[in-house]
Amino acid sequence: MVQESLILGTLWRVLSAVGGALARSPVGRGFDALCRWFGARWRESVIVGWFCSPRCCRDTAPAVPGRLRTWACWLFGKLKLDRLFEGSIFLQSYVWCALAVALSPLLPTMAVLGLALVGCGSCALRLIRDGGLWLRRMPTARLIALYAALYVVGTLTSVDVRGSLPIGVLTVALIVSSVALYRSVDTRAQFDTLIAAMVAVGAAVACYGILQYKFRWGYQSAAWVDEDMFSGIAFRVSSTLQNPNMLGQYFTLMIPLGGAKLLSSRGVWRRLWYLGCCGVMCVCMILTFSRGAWLGLLFAGLLFFVVLEPRLLFLAPFALLALWFVLPETVIDRFASIGDLADRSTSYRVSIWLGTLAMLRDGYWLMGVGPGESAFNLVYPFYSYHEVVAPHSHNLFLQMVVDAGILELLAFLWLLVRYYRVLAHALREETDKKSRLFQIAFASGTLGFLVQAMTDYSFYNYRVMFLFWAYLALGMTAARRSELSTEGGLLT
Repeated sequence: MVQESLILGTLWRVLSAVGGALARSPVGRGFDALCRWFGARWRESVIVGWFCSPRCCRDTAPAVPGRLRTWACWLFGKLKLDRLFEGSIFLQSYVWCALAVALSPLLPTMAVLGLALVGCGSCALRLIRDGGLWLRRMPTARLIALYAALYVVGTLTSVDVRGSLPIGVLTVALIVSSVALYRSVDTRAQFDTLIAAMVAVGAAVACYGILQYKFRWGYQSAAWVDEDMFSGIAFRVSSTLQNPNMLGQYFTLMIPLGGAKLLSSRGVWRRLWYLGCCGVMCVCMILTFSRGAWLGLLFAGLLFFVVLEPRLLFLAPFALLALWFVLPETVIDRFASIGDLADRSTSYRVSIWLGTLAMLRDGYWLMGVGPGESAFNLVYPFYSYHEVVAPHSHNLFLQMVVDAGILELLAFLWLLVRYYRVLAHALREETDKKSRLFQIAFASGTLGFLVQAMTDYSFYNYRVMFLFWAYLALGMTAARRSELSTEGGLLT
């Protein structure tokens, strides 16, 4: 426990004393009563009751094997393939899917794609070998399939089919592999180990980023910083993801998971390990100087603590005040410039958004222009404001309409609503504290990612895109973590 450590125990006692004093004060008691009143009204709300309704989980019931699978199982047995694959690593779909997810920030995109495809094939092979194994339906599987199908249509109707086709195939393959990830996690040990590996890799990526900042390793683009406004920022960290904004998106997903592991771990050394992982990721997040990522992490942290313990909001003003004195002036100035049109980066994005909206209004909102930079730049230059050149719209939601039309965006929004309904229902019914922490982490990490996505095309980096879809699959797994088997190890 934290209290068992000398340093952390002292800090814990100081914070507990301060928190207790504030809670006993008239303001603290009033805030606590207000939180309880809002909590009661929230739980009694008809809208909240509908949103958390068990009906949102109706697709999670096991599915009876269909005729196609029954025929495939019969053929598998007839060909004696069960002997060929007996004890094979290719039947361990969890291993392949977990490697793809955990190592995605470190490996090239094609290597990640290869591991993901092997994981999909391994998952299919397991289902064919075990004919009596019932499928556990993924609550968002149909909506993922709809999103992927619409993306295929957008690719085939692109203004540059040849340029869009490789991107469309790669994107759909990475998206669909998230379903295989969901179906490959069978035990709590598998789920917890994968989260631990993701946090550890995140810490390694952060350490490399910090070294990159210290020794000035890697490429720096002049477009990343407005030198007139931020002369104190000479270097922005991109680590293994080649872009500081994409690195920020990655940490927005990983830091909440690190927080969940920190709060759910037992023993001093484990908690110190996860405290260190969260610490280096937060430091590296600062060094990205990505304002959108900072804002996303702020929203993620707000949701995390509101759901975990609403009364912690009472300490939020004091925490923000402490950050004001602790953070360097360059960081504070950078954050305070959010929305300032005098900043070249902000005005650049606004110009792109206006040009993209003008393009969509001119008939491209229905089917889009097709995915990829080549398709975008065949049409966008005719609508660009101030002749601003751009590879994409710098907004995830706008870019979805650009890639495959308005139906693609609606399918994505519907998917997000379903995702949060499943998590909300799980949080309402969950009794296991560890499972609840993971559910909160996935809900908050996704929110932070989406907040930053309003200022960046988050799927521009395919590894970050793959991680987002894997994150959704793991969020759905976290919603049923209490139902996972506690028996068995990593291999099944």
